Amino acid sequence: MTDLQEQKRVQKPLTPVMEDYLETIFDLDSEKKAVRVKDIAKRLDVKMPTVTSMLKTLSKRALVNYEKYEYIELTASGLAVGGEMRRRHGVLYRFLTDILHIDPEMADEEACKMEHALSEKTLESLTDFMDFIQKCPRAGLDWLEHFEEYRKHGYEFEKCRMLSSGFACELKNQAEQLQDKSLPADE
Repeated sequence: MTDLQEQKRVQKPLTPVMEDYLETIFDLDSEKKAVRVKDIAKRLDVKMPTVTSMLKTLSKRALVNYEKYEYIELTASGLAVGGEMRRRHGVLYRFLTDILHIDPEMADEEACKMEHALSEKTLESLTDFMDFIQKCPRAGLDWLEHFEEYRKHGYEFEKCRMLSSGFACELKNQAEQLQDKSLPADE
């Protein structure tokens, strides 16, 4: 293979599997002082030769420092990718468990699949949405409980109308409380 062919091969985008390896190495590195091939194989439930092959590929891309029989270290680029994959996974996992109440084990598997497919802009919007529904007076935890009820029983016009008037009263009360806290105290 010529240098030009090798350079083109290395510049291809990372695959989801490569990202999973970098995330795994990132996680192991934060848990242990030294990351070994067998640690990665155990975590990913693959054979050691499979890990070795991928480490060679990641090493050619300057994402890991890998030498046979040595510990594995992420390069600065590998650290950035691994950290970003961990962040994406965490955001998606929290959305699935905290907002949609998906079983944690299933949420972990689903977050792993989703983390590779979403754009940064979509992930940022999802993060903002989570923050909004957990903090905004029109939303909050009661709102999420009503969402769960909706999922179980479907749309019921009267119930939704009643809840929306309740949200309006709740919003008014919260706004009044915030206003009271911001007024200067009488001396």
